[in-house]
Amino acid sequence: MTPAMILAPTFVLVALSFLLLFRLGPMRLSAVSRGEVGREGLLDPRAFPDGCRQVGNAYSNQFELPVLFYVLTILALITRKADLLFVVLAWVFVASRCVHAFVHVTSNDIKLRFPAFAVGALVLALMWVLFALAILFNI
Repeated sequence: MTPAMILAPTFVLVALSFLLLFRLGPMRLSAVSRGEVGREGLLDPRAFPDGCRQVGNAYSNQFELPVLFYVLTILALITRKADLLFVVLAWVFVASRCVHAFVHVTSNDIKLRFPAFAVGALVLALMWVLFALAILFNI
């Protein structure tokens, strides 16, 4: 696998984070300029309207489970343990995160959001197990 093939899913996940950030900033500024949030909003994001909090939560989520994906991708790249299966699973993980974020910022329906989260968590756990086995047993 080439570095581009290995890192492409990471680039998409980073782009998702920036997309959410660039959506969140104007939403928060607008809420402040409309007077929906006072000074307390500067210290407590719960002071913002629901829509801002939804996007804010989706953005924050990009720094939870995906951090384990970023670390794994770097390690797999450095150790040359990123094979075709790794790349396929990486794309599945990233697709699940995109679905999760989309649901989070739209309907926020937990019946849709949780399965997307669960798929991503299980795929990432599998990726870590496969990587650990490859390192420990020099596969």
